[in-house]
Amino acid sequence: MRSWQVERRKRTKHLIELGGLVVKAGLVDLTGDDRATILGALLWMADKLKSEERKRALALWTEKGNGAFEAEHSAGAHHRPQSRQDGA
Repeated sequence: MRSWQVERRKRTKHLIELGGLVVKAGLVDLTGDDRATILGALLWMADKLKSEERKRALALWTEKGNGAFEAEHSAGAHHRPQSRQDGA
């Protein structure tokens, strides 16, 4: 495989993972899949990161994100699929 193909696949995987975060955060459902609203929210975040509130915003968002990842990891470890008992 050529190096540009490898790089393209890496980039595609990265973009898919970022899109998954938008879904995981519930933004698709909460906005009714309104991409202008989602983009507006992301632009608002970018503005915060360019402002004097950068450190505070990063700390807050990092804590919240880490908590969500930990909760998801804990839920996955404790909620294994159970066999169905209803005969289906």
